Amino acid sequence: MMAIGFRKTQRDQKAATTERRSAEHAPAPDRSAVLGEVEELGIGMFWATDPEGRLSFLSARAIADLGLDSGSLIGQPLTHIFQEIEEGTGASTQRSLAFKLKARSKLDEQIVAVPDGRGSSRWWRLNGRALLDSNGAFLGYRGSAVDISSQYAYETQVARDSKVDELTGLANRRKLNDRLSATLAAFRTSKRSCALMMIDLDRFKQVNDTMGHPAGDELLKQVAQRLASIVGDAGEVGRLGGDEFQVLLPDMDDRGTLGELANRIVQSLSQPYQINGRRAIIGTSVGIAIAPYDGVEADELNRAADMALYSAKETRGGTFCFYTSNLRDAASKTAQLGDRLRDAVDRGDLKLAYQPLVDPLTNEVKCFEALLRWHDEEEGDISPAQFIPVAENDDLIVRIGEVALKQACMDALAWPETIRVAVNVSAKQFIRPGYRKAVAAALEASGLPPGRLELEITESVFVGDLETVDAVFRDLKKLGVRLALDDFGTGYSSLGYLKHGHFDKIKIDQSFVRGCTENGDINPAIIAAIVALAKALGMETVAEGVEAMDELALVKERGADLVQGYIYSRPITQEQVLAQFAEGSGLFRPSGPPRYRAERITIFRKVGLIHEDHYYDVILRNLSKTGARITGLAGVPVGTDVVLDLGHGQLVVSKVVNATENSQGLKFETSLIGDGSGGFMTRHRISPYSLAEAGIPLAALGAGAFPLAKWRDANKSIPRFVQLELSGPGV
Repeated sequence: MMAIGFRKTQRDQKAATTERRSAEHAPAPDRSAVLGEVEELGIGMFWATDPEGRLSFLSARAIADLGLDSGSLIGQPLTHIFQEIEEGTGASTQRSLAFKLKARSKLDEQIVAVPDGRGSSRWWRLNGRALLDSNGAFLGYRGSAVDISSQYAYETQVARDSKVDELTGLANRRKLNDRLSATLAAFRTSKRSCALMMIDLDRFKQVNDTMGHPAGDELLKQVAQRLASIVGDAGEVGRLGGDEFQVLLPDMDDRGTLGELANRIVQSLSQPYQINGRRAIIGTSVGIAIAPYDGVEADELNRAADMALYSAKETRGGTFCFYTSNLRDAASKTAQLGDRLRDAVDRGDLKLAYQPLVDPLTNEVKCFEALLRWHDEEEGDISPAQFIPVAENDDLIVRIGEVALKQACMDALAWPETIRVAVNVSAKQFIRPGYRKAVAAALEASGLPPGRLELEITESVFVGDLETVDAVFRDLKKLGVRLALDDFGTGYSSLGYLKHGHFDKIKIDQSFVRGCTENGDINPAIIAAIVALAKALGMETVAEGVEAMDELALVKERGADLVQGYIYSRPITQEQVLAQFAEGSGLFRPSGPPRYRAERITIFRKVGLIHEDHYYDVILRNLSKTGARITGLAGVPVGTDVVLDLGHGQLVVSKVVNATENSQGLKFETSLIGDGSGGFMTRHRISPYSLAEAGIPLAALGAGAFPLAKWRDANKSIPRFVQLELSGPGV
């Protein structure tokens, strides 16, 4: 057995030696054959260019895979054949192919799209090197390619799924945050601006609760489509989650333009939606922040936009608000106000006052609107504009509304039988189960005939499931009360609800009345159209907010049935109402300024005034779109050109148009614009980058900062004005 094994080993060794000698004497394989075999095995493909960057060679396998003929490829610039990948397709960040070719850099794992002859593209991963001759002259590129189309499609889909909201197809929170961070980082270097809008849907939960979650999902899809259509190519729209959306708007800082865009968003998203054969309506609120003014980092800008959104929802919803530094303090004050309001309700501190609605032809009062008033021992009189939104965000508004309704009915019973009482109804009250019973109980307890009670309802009630809303309207009409549509023209979708015949009265919002007598104003035509529409539908009209005689003349001439406003009377107490009727008079005589004057906000705030090379501290006493009154300086002649510094880069070129010993009236060269929450602001601001260039650190910016702040330390001339000592609250 050992002999047999030994002989077998000898034979194997001899065969191996023969095979090795044969291989050593075999001819070497052809290079092109090897390359062809590599291609056939699918290991790789090869390409080359001439010195001008034109394709001079491409493997036959590559040409066949593309479904093209070599004649359509050879001689074409390489960058025409190998195309750059689009941003956001999931590929890793890489330098431009054209840049590398121009620099004659090596190509390592460069991913490109290669259009094929079937109207599609393949994805290749390139490697390549520049080829030089013995003298260093550039001969072109030589390289290889691997088709990674399947792998790339998978990776792209994974990357896309991680950055796209599955329900709406918009960018998701992750992509939005990445995009915002990258944009702000790039814009800091180039000193560009970027606006951010935070959008929250009002009463979306009501649609989910009444119509079901599938209906809510369908609604969100339609919202996404409307948003994308409105914004277009101006920015990127995304969904953060739930009913929250965000819009990123690079290179936008014009607050006038942004306000117009925000208003279009509010109006568009508030139009009715068709969902599974049913109609639904929601509202929306928008908060706006702008870099670099309101933040230079993504988290700063997000916080600022969130605060602005909160303010918009607190104001009344269905509106927009710009971020201001005051919002931080306002949020804290709102929380404190809510605690005090609950205590005030428990103590019965909220009282009713009554403002007359007067026939402008006879000056006779026809109705009184019941308005809530609150006098706080610490703060004094607190405006309803402050405490009603706080109550609206809590079920406290339902409790307040029920108490007010009962009291108004009791008070009205003491008036002449021809005089009605109007009571405001919040949307929360209106849609709350059992509201009809609450109204019936108030009428029964007071003994007031139903026809003498008017319920004033804003268009915000038309939000959610319209079938439920219509059912409440029908119940109230059966009860016999009158219904008025308040603030007509400012809400969600006015005209669509008038045809149902629910309303007895339309109240024309004061925004159409204010300034209606100014040249070129279109509001007179709007007022006339509303009056004509109401008359055609058999409804009464009320012009709200009339304060000047010229406004009264206009709304009377346009046919308004009733007028409400300071022109006739401010809200008065029940005692004053009874005293007037006791004297046998139901007349209210008009009294007010002869002409409308631009709305002014009473204010007491320290600001700055720039004249020549000096900066003065002054007190801002009131502010309108076109001018302001300041105190704190003496010796300022009429006609002086100055710049008012409202803080945070808001500089307003102004002229002194009247003056007393220590106060001046300013007229602005360019009008201010509304800030969406009842205030005024400049359309543009001086960029913090400009301020930083003037030597002011960005971190130190605050109220009063402006590009020439160094004047404080380097005055070049004798001050022309006398700086007076400033005192008072806020100084």
